[in-house]
Amino acid sequence: MQQALKTWHVTAGFALFLVTGPLASHPQDGDARLAPVSRDKLCVTKGAIEAASDSKMEVTVPEMRAVVAYPTRFVAEARFTYLGPTKQDKPLGSGEIRRQFGLKLRAASGCNLVYAMWRIEPKQALVISEKLNPGQTTSAECGTHGYRNLKPTQEVKPPLLKKGESHTLRAEAEGSKMKVFIDNKLHWEGLLDPEAQALTGPSGVRSDNGRFKFQFFSSEPVRGRKNPPCHAAGGDD
Repeated sequence: MQQALKTWHVTAGFALFLVTGPLASHPQDGDARLAPVSRDKLCVTKGAIEAASDSKMEVTVPEMRAVVAYPTRFVAEARFTYLGPTKQDKPLGSGEIRRQFGLKLRAASGCNLVYAMWRIEPKQALVISEKLNPGQTTSAECGTHGYRNLKPTQEVKPPLLKKGESHTLRAEAEGSKMKVFIDNKLHWEGLLDPEAQALTGPSGVRSDNGRFKFQFFSSEPVRGRKNPPCHAAGGDD
């Protein structure tokens, strides 16, 4: 009787794992949608991105914002190495000094987009947020207004991001679902608000107060959509 009961517990536990197991890994068809984005295909709206060796790019300034210069699907990936803090720090528009690297999706403008940010300091965290300011397009209009951090339906704490380490950060925002992967493992999943789902814009990359060497990937150009304008003064805060 005890042996039978023990066997039942093991079987039931395995079945429960199959139903509610850990967050899934990288989708099998994801890589087919990715294409490398070179420096000349990025619109840098704040700061600077320099071309580096081995088809990589490098950022050393305290503030960098960029989007792909052609229409993309709502997917982005960065394979990056954290090189340490910048020589000088620059506070965000809110006054906070934050060290971080992340991806932008559905970037209709600097006032309306979706973020997946890997924060390093003052506290390490993976933060997914929307910035929504209907009718506004430039940082001069919206500033730091309209941010909302999203709550996950599933999440796994990210690994500790240390100087000299390399990682892959990937984000997808198709339909209502938002997914974020670190090193090909799903670490965050949640739902976008209807207003964010309605946004149409290219993917992009952002950093604050950190030096990074990276490769950036998104989709091939989407046919039938106009190339977004590149407004250097329209960078988001």
